Amino acid sequence: MNYGWFIAVIAFLAFALTWALRYYALSRSLIDIPNARSSHSVPTPRGGGVAIVLTFTLALVFLEWRDLLATSSFWALAGSGALVALIGFMDDHGHIAARWRLLGHFGAATWLLFWMGGMPPMQLWGVAIDMGLVGHVLAAFYLVWLLNLYNFMDGIDGIASVEAICVCLGAGLLAWLGGWAQLIWAPLLLAVCVAGFLVWNFPPARIFMGDAGSGFLGLVLGGLSVQAASVSAEMFWAWLILLGVFIVDATFTLLRRLLRGERIYEAHRSHAYQFASRRFNSHLAVTLTVAAINLIWLLPIAVAVIRFGLDGCLGLILAYAPLLCLVVLFRAGESETAP
Repeated sequence: MNYGWFIAVIAFLAFALTWALRYYALSRSLIDIPNARSSHSVPTPRGGGVAIVLTFTLALVFLEWRDLLATSSFWALAGSGALVALIGFMDDHGHIAARWRLLGHFGAATWLLFWMGGMPPMQLWGVAIDMGLVGHVLAAFYLVWLLNLYNFMDGIDGIASVEAICVCLGAGLLAWLGGWAQLIWAPLLLAVCVAGFLVWNFPPARIFMGDAGSGFLGLVLGGLSVQAASVSAEMFWAWLILLGVFIVDATFTLLRRLLRGERIYEAHRSHAYQFASRRFNSHLAVTLTVAAINLIWLLPIAVAVIRFGLDGCLGLILAYAPLLCLVVLFRAGESETAP
């Protein structure tokens, strides 16, 4: 059956809801005011990511109704995503202490893993490894880290949206190449929802995603990677490869700041992409470069893993090595006042 009409409806709803949320944010003074820790220079409304949350949840209902998504996956993604979005929405409107946010994030990750049956066995250098309870705990930390790093990486116009679209379309292509039809629709419709929002978020942004949207995206992308792992161990490696830009920059920056004894939840501008945006005085250039890295470098390696038998772990190392060089080149994690 042709579902093109539903894709068009979802795209329009995401676009229209973002417009409505922009009006709401302006009327309620939900504005990001530039300060010394900001990467933008113009006061901009925030909270537009709620449009992604609402439209993708509607898409999940449709997919479950049409038997294009397992009921367990529906409850995993919809339930955990709603909890994270609610926490982010409340934080956007006020402030929630970091420990309570983190507790809620682990609760959402546990809910997701419960409905998906936990973390399936991993394939490491051709050997299947079932870590049991340890694997489930590590998976929860993986989901919470992905949720938070997506929040950290949502710091310049369009970057989080473009990353999500590239990753989701890439994952959909890999699922099609591997013949796993059940893994195509959810990432495809998530990309459509984000595209509707991106119309308003593309540099120069007229609204920001906010914690509700970025946290939701991080967790759902992680959940989709776990879902894919239950179908094919190599697909999990492919998802990690596709997410490489955000994972490498955020993780390297976090470790470097930890080594300096900084408080990791304190706002900063020391990610590689933030240094790059200041060096080139352009959000657009950095955001488009992220898209190019995804399409020209990471996607072909992921295709090689799924289609041409490249070992997933080796593919990950190959994909991340130049990304690591880039974040070092652009001083990720260094003090902003360092020479």
